[in-house]
Amino acid sequence: MQAARIVRQSLRLFGVLALMAAPAAAVTVTGLYSVEVPVAGSQPQELEQGYADGLSRVFVRVSGTRDVLRNEGVEELLANAESLLQSYQFLRSDTGNHRLRMSFGAVGVNRALASADAPVWGANRPLTLAWIAVEEGGRRTLVHQGSDSTGTGADEQWRRVFQDAAVDRGLPVGLPPARYRDDRELLSDIWGQFTSSVRRSSEDMEHDLMSLVRVSRSGSQWRAGWVFDGMGLDSTEQSVTADTPQALAAAVVGRWAEMFADRYAVAGSDVGESPQVDIVVHGVSNLKDYARVNGVLKNLSPVVDAGATRARKDQLTLRVAFSGEMEQLKQYIALDPRLVPLSDAEVSRMPTGDERQPGGQAQAQSVQQAPQGGIALAEQSTESAAASANPLFVYQPLLANEEESEQAFESLYQVLHYRWQPASIVESEDGE
Repeated sequence: MQAARIVRQSLRLFGVLALMAAPAAAVTVTGLYSVEVPVAGSQPQELEQGYADGLSRVFVRVSGTRDVLRNEGVEELLANAESLLQSYQFLRSDTGNHRLRMSFGAVGVNRALASADAPVWGANRPLTLAWIAVEEGGRRTLVHQGSDSTGTGADEQWRRVFQDAAVDRGLPVGLPPARYRDDRELLSDIWGQFTSSVRRSSEDMEHDLMSLVRVSRSGSQWRAGWVFDGMGLDSTEQSVTADTPQALAAAVVGRWAEMFADRYAVAGSDVGESPQVDIVVHGVSNLKDYARVNGVLKNLSPVVDAGATRARKDQLTLRVAFSGEMEQLKQYIALDPRLVPLSDAEVSRMPTGDERQPGGQAQAQSVQQAPQGGIALAEQSTESAAASANPLFVYQPLLANEEESEQAFESLYQVLHYRWQPASIVESEDGE
C-alpha cells in the first residue's frame, strides 16, 4: 500500500463531539459503510432498489468521488448490492416516508471498488474548520455549532445542510461555537477572506485546516466562494453555484472531499487480499501482558498475522491482518473476556499521543445485526426514527501523535480500541 502523506487530524462534527482546546489530533471515521436512504416500501424489489441506492452512496463516500459511479463494472456491483450487505433496518413511517438503514461490509466494499479500478479512501480523514458567512437580504450571519432559542431559521437551515453534506461525503467538517455569531468584525474578516485574522480566533479549536466561506445570492442562484488555510493547500478562492442551499452545500463539501481523496486515497491495486486493522489495547503495563495480548490475537481464527507497531506507556498498538469481514473479527475478539471493547465515549476521553484530553461524547451505532453476520429485518414505526439525523455516523480520536499519524493513514479501516483486563480480575468478577 502506498504511503499516505502526513497530516494532523482532528474532529468536530456539528455537535457530535465538543471542540477541544488544542490545535489538532488525528481521528478515525467510523460509519463510512453505513447509510440510510428513502424507499417506497418493503417489497423485495423495493428493498433491492434501496440496497443499490445505499451502496452507490457508500461507493462515493469511500472512493471520495462521484465519478466512481461511471466506472466499468460498478453498475453490475450495484445490481448485486445485497451480497455486500451486513445488516439493515426498515424504518416504517405512517406518512409513507419509509427509509432503509444499512451497513455494508467494509472489506467487501473496498474489494468491490478495487475490482472496478476505483480509488479507496481510508478511515482517517482531516477536519476542516469551516467559517461560513451567509449574506441574505442585506444581512450577514455566521453559521455556527448547534441551534438554540436565539438562532434564526436561516442559521439553522445552513447548519443543517452543511451537516448533511459532510456526512453524505464522509468528511469531518467543524463549525465555530455560537459565541462568535455576534462578532461583526470577525464576520467582515470572513467575508473579506482575511485568513490571518480568522486564524487567531481558531487557535483554541480543533482543526487540521480552516476554510473561509462566503455565501450569497448570485442572480437566481446561490454562490459560495472559499479559501483554505493550512496543510499547504492553494489559498486562491474557489467557487460553486447552485439553485438551492442543499445543492450548494453538497457542491462545496463534494469539492473538498474530492480534493482530499486525490491526496490520500490509495489505488485499487493497492487494496490487499488480507485487510489490515490497527488495534489499540489500553492497560498493557508489562512485557507479560504484551505477550499475552499478542498471543490472544494471533490465535484467533480470522487473524492471519499480528505484530506490535508501537508501545507508549500503557497503550499497545498492533497491526492485525485478517480474513473475512471486520465484524467477524470483532466477534472472535469478544470471545476472550480479557479484551473489553471501549465505547466511543470512553475513547473520546482517552489522552492522545501528546497527552491532550479530548472531551465530548459520540453517538452510538444503532443497527440490528443478525447472528453469524447474516441479514436481519427490523421495523420501527416511530416518525422520529425515520427523521433522526445520521444515527450511524461516528468519529473517534485516533490517539496518535503527529509523527505516528503517517503510519495511521496507511490503514483503510477504523482503529479498534480495547482495554486489557488481566485474567485475575476476570476470575474475581466471575467469582462474585
